[in-house]
Amino acid sequence: MTKMNCWQESDQSDICDLLKRLAPTEGFTLTPLEGVKLMRWNRSLPRSPVLYEPSIVVICSGRKIGYLGQEVFHYNPQHFLVLSVPLPFESETIASEEEPLMGISIRINIPILSELILMLDQGSSHSELGTHGMVSTPLDAKLSNTVLRLLQALTSANDTDILGHSILREIHYRVLISNQGEAIRALLSQQNHLGKISKALRRIHSDFADDLNVAKLADETGMSLAAFHASFKAVTATSPIQYLKTTRLHKARLLMFQDGTSAAHASAKVGYESPSQFSREFKRLFGKTPMEDMAAMRESLITLPFDPASKYVTVQP
Repeated sequence: MTKMNCWQESDQSDICDLLKRLAPTEGFTLTPLEGVKLMRWNRSLPRSPVLYEPSIVVICSGRKIGYLGQEVFHYNPQHFLVLSVPLPFESETIASEEEPLMGISIRINIPILSELILMLDQGSSHSELGTHGMVSTPLDAKLSNTVLRLLQALTSANDTDILGHSILREIHYRVLISNQGEAIRALLSQQNHLGKISKALRRIHSDFADDLNVAKLADETGMSLAAFHASFKAVTATSPIQYLKTTRLHKARLLMFQDGTSAAHASAKVGYESPSQFSREFKRLFGKTPMEDMAAMRESLITLPFDPASKYVTVQP
């Protein structure tokens, strides 16, 4: 797909100019619109574990590469990323002072989706729903122009209040009618494995510190234990137990970095009974002990903003 297919004339440069203005510092910048975050990195970041909430990610400059299981996903000025469920994976950032990574992350809004799907499905049927929790799909000029108008609205408090929600609704619509719109449509279908697994993932993110039982999670989705395990891995590229561990470890990392919580206290808060087991599994995931990881993050000036409106554990550097 050529640049002309992806962007209307000057839209890409206009979006980058707005992002430089609205996100002047590295990292993530929260906006007045709930679920909308701006991103900027003036340097490359090595491949590292992340945990994204269900979201739409559009990049105007630089590029990112996502690694989920054996699959590789590119999100860049030609392709946007869609996560229909919260997913832990590994992400690499390619950027520089001359070409910084700049983009926008929009949390998927379930009420907006439900309304749009009802309207789109009148008189039609969809027999084949997507089963992947993460897709990268070509950007088109209509979607990129809608993102431009959203950023323009964010420069004015009145425009944000009056126009912001309607532009977000249009972005959801544009994604729903894109090549990979079925991946989001499947999120709300309880007849589809992705929809059932998304219910279990929401439970994990709300109750990760509890003694969650995989058999009970399977029962709550109306699936047999074998089917639940198979569908869970198909959607997330990992097992339910490993997903739970990863979610706990990411949450503990946030607690240590943002609140200065000790490793022992953080491990207990996320559901670990053994601090030594927590330290072993933390190092296995992040490649460093909790103390080493905190020192490295502060030295590199990495920020992990807290979004109180999110229902998910989210780490998105």
